[in-house]
Amino acid sequence: MKIAAIQMISGADLEHNIATARCLLIEAAEDGAQLLLLPEYWPLMGLRDTDKLDIAEPAGTGPMQSFLAEMARTLKVWLIGGTIPMQSPEPGKVLNTTLVWNPEGTVCARYDKMHLFGFTKGEESYEESRTITPGHQVAAFDLELGQVGLSICYDLRFPELYRAMRPCALIVVPAAFTYTTGQAHWEILLRARAIENQCYVLASGQGGVHQNGRRTWGHSMLIDPWGKVLAVLPEGEGFVSGELDTEVIRNIRQSLPALKHRQIW
Repeated sequence: MKIAAIQMISGADLEHNIATARCLLIEAAEDGAQLLLLPEYWPLMGLRDTDKLDIAEPAGTGPMQSFLAEMARTLKVWLIGGTIPMQSPEPGKVLNTTLVWNPEGTVCARYDKMHLFGFTKGEESYEESRTITPGHQVAAFDLELGQVGLSICYDLRFPELYRAMRPCALIVVPAAFTYTTGQAHWEILLRARAIENQCYVLASGQGGVHQNGRRTWGHSMLIDPWGKVLAVLPEGEGFVSGELDTEVIRNIRQSLPALKHRQIW
């Protein structure tokens, strides 16, 4: 199966971001990808952290969900919708949510981001917990080629999340890694998750300077179960793609049966 990760530089205009996502999804599907992944915060990188509250949707309805369902159905692809802000039971906050649509345009999985990013270095400071309610449930979905594990950005630093899943054929990581933390840790962490779980990792990032002044690292990439980077897009908008080969997974797990050797569950 050919899979693809979309990279964007989302701004503060929802309609513009939807139009950009539409073009990139169509390009990736026309290139043969059957599973598409959007980045974290693709609908909006607002001028203020609270801007996302204004577009938060209830489950099952709203322009962002309608758009993604339409694209999955029209392109006849599995579409992992990056993240969209969903209404939270907590006042003044949203859930940062990944939804998965099958080729019929039906939602088949949901994951609410569990680990909320916090970082301060000099004048650079982020605290997602101010506007986001954390999720509490590990999530994955099944394809014919195997299980696909869902995670979001900062989750990448917590390997126990992936150990809580059944062995996956693919882990996806929609993200908006900062330039500072991405330059230091992004590729290392992605390759580590691929190696220790002996599966493919598909990571879709924001990749440039945004209207709000934030700079994201980009480097959307596909990594194989041996930890080899198969494709990468350093910066700018576009996509990376490649083949997910279950025979590669099988051979690596047979020659180095680390998952069978695990002693702590």
